[in-house]
Formats: sequence, C-alpha cells, structure tokens
Amino acid sequence: MANKSGDSSSKLDRKSIKEVLDRYRITSGKGFRLKDHDPEDVATKLLSKDDGPAYLAHGVEQLSDLQNLLYANSTWSLLIVFQAMDAAGKDGTIKHVLSGVNPQGVAVTSFKQPGPEDLAHDFLWRINRALPAAGLIGIFNRSHYEEVLVTRVHPQLLSKQHLPPSLIGGKKFWDNRLSDICAFEEHLARQGTIVLKFFLNVSKAEQKRRFLERLDDPVKNWKFSSADIAERSNWDAYADAYEEAIAATAAEHAPWFVVPADRKWFARLVVVAAINEALRKLDLRPVEVPPDEQVRLKEARQLLEAED
Repeated sequence: MANKSGDSSSKLDRKSIKEVLDRYRITSGKGFRLKDHDPEDVATKLLSKDDGPAYLAHGVEQLSDLQNLLYANSTWSLLIVFQAMDAAGKDGTIKHVLSGVNPQGVAVTSFKQPGPEDLAHDFLWRINRALPAAGLIGIFNRSHYEEVLVTRVHPQLLSKQHLPPSLIGGKKFWDNRLSDICAFEEHLARQGTIVLKFFLNVSKAEQKRRFLERLDDPVKNWKFSSADIAERSNWDAYADAYEEAIAATAAEHAPWFVVPADRKWFARLVVVAAINEALRKLDLRPVEVPPDEQVRLKEARQLLEAED
C-alpha cells in the first residue's frame, strides 16, 4: 500500500489490519479444516513484500508502547503460544516481533522434552509454573499442546507419565485432554490473562527447502537434527493432530491464528498485528500518579534545580 505521495506507508489502517487477521483467526472449530488454509497466502490485495519491513518496524514500535502500558498497569497479562512443524520459523518470528520490547517485561519459555519431575506431575504442571505474572508477556515456544500433538503421534511416550493404565487409550483420552486445555485457557481468561495461539502453517515443500538450506550452510548445520527427518515422515499424522487440536480449542477468549508461514516476512506481520490488536482492546491508559506522590515529585524537582 502507498500513500498519496507515492512513498511506501509504514502504517495499515485498523480496518485493513482486521481484514488481514480475520483471514487467519479461528474462534470456533466448527467446520475447521487445515487444508483450507494456504501456507503461501500473503494477502496480496492488502500487503506487498516491499512494504513488509516498514510495516513490521511500525508494528514493533506500537508493541513497545503497548507493552509499556501493560507493564505499568500491572493488571492484565498476555500469554502467546507458538506451535508449528519443524523449520516453520518460530524462533525467528519471536526474535523479530519482540525485538523492540523491554526484556524486563517479557519471558520466553521453550518447552523441551519433560524431565523426571515434570513427568511425575500432571501435564499442565510445568505450564502453570511458566505463566506470565500480571503486567508481563509470556511467550511459549511450544507449549501444553505438545501433549495432544507429539504424544498423540507417539503414544508410547504416555508410558513415562505415571498415568494409571486404565485411563490411557482411545479417543476419549485425547478428547479429555483437549477438554482440560479448554478449561485451563478459560480459567486463564477469567483471571486476566489474554491467550493468543499461533500455528505457523508451513508447507511440506517449504520445510524441505529450509532443511536443505540448513544442510548446505555450515553456519546453519546446528539447526538440523536427524530426528527432523524422522518426524517429517509423520507429517500427515501431525497435520491431523493439529487440525483436531485447533478445532477443539479455538475460542473467542483464546483464538488460534493459522498463520501462513512459507513467507517469513508475512508471518511476522500477522503475528505482531494480532498481538497489538489484542493489547489495544484492553484500552489501557497511562498510570496516574496519586496527588501525594505528585507533591513529592515536585519537591524532588525543586531539590534538583537548587543544586549548584
């Protein structure tokens, strides 16, 4: 999009932003099909790659201002969940979108394989421990959804979770876990935690290209694991698990955004726009200093100005 002078505009109007986000926002699982969402979509009628850097810079600047208000008010908190197939760009998206915010107000938690203490508790135990406090932004790089994704594709992992054998197995077990997640996220919403969930939707062809890029570039070799190829063979099983998880847990208070991820620049724009939209809806205002504190501030100014 361009302004009247022909120069690239760094801003999108609110209507255009909502139109973009509504393409990818899922608040009800009724009729949801992952195959209906194109990983290559870039909303060409509204955005262009050339304008991407300016849009992103403006979005990050807005996010910085909104985060300051969130932190100062210290009432609401924001939980951002990232889920994706391997090489979809979670780390890069987090890095670029959160590049301008105050690190003091943000905590990123990367959930790896659960350890012995985690496995001795219920599957939400370690998640609860990492939730953001009031005024903070918490980012989950993978999350509680691994327990209805990885464990569903590899059900043998459940044997390590100290669950009674009579409770494991069948569709009912997974339905119960999804129901538990829904209840958990509804509880968070009632306690003042905004929940945003992003599935970075990368295509199998683009994942292959990125894997080969990592193998061809010595600087990126560390990003590749032989386990990535093994998991790639389970692509369809993971797609089915994601589809069911998103359909079962999408809600107004905890929406999913199925973000086209084949073009990293576009995925980052969608993510920052969704975060900013959610924070703007809180209608936070600058914290007013109480009258007695204003008196002390005035006295402090007088003392400073009286110094030699």
